[in-house]
Amino acid sequence: MAHPVESVGARDTAAPIEAVPLRHPGQWAAAVVVVALVGLFVYGAATNPAYRWRTYASYLFDTRVLTGVGYTLALTVLAMLIAVVLGVTLAVMRLTNNPVLRYCAWVYIWIFRGTPVYVQLVFWGLFGSIYKQIDIGVPFVTQFAHINIQALNAAFFFAVIGLGLNEAAYMAEIVRAGISSVGHGQTEASTALGMSWAQTMRRTVLPQAMRVIIPPTGNELISMLKTTSLVAAVPFSLELYGRTRDISGVNWLFGPKSA
Repeated sequence: MAHPVESVGARDTAAPIEAVPLRHPGQWAAAVVVVALVGLFVYGAATNPAYRWRTYASYLFDTRVLTGVGYTLALTVLAMLIAVVLGVTLAVMRLTNNPVLRYCAWVYIWIFRGTPVYVQLVFWGLFGSIYKQIDIGVPFVTQFAHINIQALNAAFFFAVIGLGLNEAAYMAEIVRAGISSVGHGQTEASTALGMSWAQTMRRTVLPQAMRVIIPPTGNELISMLKTTSLVAAVPFSLELYGRTRDISGVNWLFGPKSA
């Protein structure tokens, strides 16, 4: 039995399909509940006199607080610079064929990731008491110079070193994961073109590994910004948390007594 042939014009004039969007009543209900809870919390916090909002406002642009913000940002930036440079070096050492460099990097990462950062900062705070003087020269032969650690009073310097060395262990694993994500074919192609191992890492592997390295590095930067509050263990109290703690230690009410 012959089937009728559908003309092209008939197909073109067919009625369009009416797509009905799928409704999600549960999402709207959850959104309403969340907004209500957030609104209740904001209202309660705004009307609670224990928060002392006038105190926060009076100290928000205080010179001591702004100076603390500057030191906090300086600690974050300098420590991350040390961490990135040292982390890349440690990651390359972990991936090298030299067993001495590979195990030295592994021990470094194991120690600094395996101990709390607060304990490490306490050690750097005691560094001046443990090593009162550092002599530079040839052992048992001559001495070129000596550095009196106690005379330096370099709490900021030790805070940066402590944060940077700790963060370098985490950055090393991030960089190593990024390098490992690049296929071996890229390295083989670079070798076939006559590139050395250093050129291969600099021109081929590391640029491609950045797409894996950069996102977690941003997370580490945010974490470093928060970790600066622990430099009180050095002790260094000129950063933001230390300055606000000094202010609250004077008025005992976390704000002016008139508030």
